[in-house]
Amino acid sequence: MPEHAIRFVGHPTHEHPEPHLVFVVTGQALLVADGRDLLLHRHEAAWLAPGVPHAVETRSGGMVLGPLLEPGCSPPERIRALGVVPDLVELLTTVLVAAPSSADHVAPFRSAIGALLRAQALDYFPLVHPRHPVAAAVAREAAATQRTLDQLAAQHRISQRQLLRIFVEETGLPFHQWRVRARLNPAVAHLLIGGGIPAAAMIAGFGTRTGFLRALARETGVPMAELTACPDVALRAGAVPVAS
Repeated sequence: MPEHAIRFVGHPTHEHPEPHLVFVVTGQALLVADGRDLLLHRHEAAWLAPGVPHAVETRSGGMVLGPLLEPGCSPPERIRALGVVPDLVELLTTVLVAAPSSADHVAPFRSAIGALLRAQALDYFPLVHPRHPVAAAVAREAAATQRTLDQLAAQHRISQRQLLRIFVEETGLPFHQWRVRARLNPAVAHLLIGGGIPAAAMIAGFGTRTGFLRALARETGVPMAELTACPDVALRAGAVPVAS
């Protein structure tokens, strides 16, 4: 498919051997990745691991950039929704204007994008993942979907009681708390580089800003008023150390 068609129309399901970024310049884009639908709005982005099947359909006059990233620049999960990251918006707008064409011109932009994304990959809440194969599969889905504990246990043919026991034994946390922290990690990363609270709430899968802030305050020990006023400063001074 011609490059201009991909940029303005979208492209059918495919995958890349390298990590990949989907960035909406204007309008909207429906990203279907690993069977998951993500509706991205202007200046929102999604970060994909190598080998993730995905398709993009642009809407409302949408235009999308899809730069391939450095080989080691993979997200912690197969798909990480980033929301609007101001520094990334500025950088990719510069890429669009500069339109680098040679490998020498592309390399510094790719390196700068990678540095920004790696800052997104730091986990504020260090988590131990379960070793049990069924619990590990449930953990991956629990962090990325809205399925209930009942639904996850039934899907993987394991009793809730056994699943809860495995999580406590192998992760040191109850299932619910592990799941909340796994969802909060990418949202906190977004806040720490200057992103907004509404986008962070969406990234974490919360339906309301208040619900997101309440959960974040509970897990970090930082008062909601401080998180609302200046989340990045409050989180850096919070009770939970940032992973290094």
